[in-house]
Amino acid sequence: MDAAAHTHEHTHPTPSVYVRIGITLFVLTALEVALYEIGRRGQPPVLAAAIAPVFVELLLLLSAFKFALVAMFYMHLKQDSRLFSSVFVFPLIIAAAIIMALLVLFGYLYSLHPLPK
Repeated sequence: MDAAAHTHEHTHPTPSVYVRIGITLFVLTALEVALYEIGRRGQPPVLAAAIAPVFVELLLLLSAFKFALVAMFYMHLKQDSRLFSSVFVFPLIIAAAIIMALLVLFGYLYSLHPLPK
């Protein structure tokens, strides 16, 4: 191999970085569970009423942040070539845009024609 090919070498995270990422993932998961419990059980009522309009969006945001952390660090996308990261991230952005568009579309549709209870 060429010496010039090895000049652009990336440093890998230290074990302490992986521990911090693991703790962050744990906290985000605990927030997701707490959000679900508050949103679905309605306790405390004041907080549940505040969360209700954006419940799904908050869960999606938290899970997207967790996915980004896992992809960047545990899948080593942060240390990979920008080309590989782009090939991985670009379709995800398109998928996220389609999912958000569908959420808006279905929200609009169900506001016009609510489901029978």
